[in-house]
Amino acid sequence: MSRAGLEKDPRDVAAMFDGIARKYDLTNDVVSLGQDRAWRRETLRAVAAEPGQTVLDLAAGTGTSSEPLADAGVRVVPCDLSTGMLAVGKRRRPDLSFVAGDALHLPFADASFDAVTISFGLRNVTDVPAALAEMMRVTRPGGRLVVCEFSRPTWAPFRTVYTEYLMRALPPVARAVSKEPDAYVYLAETIREWPDQQELGRMLVRAGWSQVGFRNLSGGIVALHRAVRPE
Repeated sequence: MSRAGLEKDPRDVAAMFDGIARKYDLTNDVVSLGQDRAWRRETLRAVAAEPGQTVLDLAAGTGTSSEPLADAGVRVVPCDLSTGMLAVGKRRRPDLSFVAGDALHLPFADASFDAVTISFGLRNVTDVPAALAEMMRVTRPGGRLVVCEFSRPTWAPFRTVYTEYLMRALPPVARAVSKEPDAYVYLAETIREWPDQQELGRMLVRAGWSQVGFRNLSGGIVALHRAVRPE
């Protein structure tokens, strides 16, 4: 079974991210050709959090997705399985309340958040339907979920080029930047095996979320899904 198989051990995933934490943000900039910043900006717009609201930022890593929310007056809680990632973020932003937590067993009370967001982390979860249900549990009725995740390019010729880049070019580039190519082979495999836009939408509906919709970013390399917890 490939490293991207469904039997992902959370301890192994956490250890892998611990190992790449120090240069994770730099490597993302390089391998995405700078597009990751635009994807995160679009995610923030979709979350549409207002000052005073409370947002859970899952798979927050070093907190790059949490910082703009905090700077806008939103009460944001960055949460991640990797303590190594959180430590890097805490050194940069000691004012943020970084929390170590597993998406399958969130350490928060029911209906604690006005919104939950997760960027590029859902595909690393062992049980995606259970994680979506757990996110609903901690979201208040009427609150929203925003998932930013790699997806399936919509134009077939580009999809072929993109897949070749993932499996052939990404590991050497990651090796040059982070010295941890195996981790990026794993990440490339999880991207390749992840469901497409429509299937993730169906998973959200099956988990009980309403008003489910998505839009493609960068030709479908990334899809931004949005949903609402029913009142």
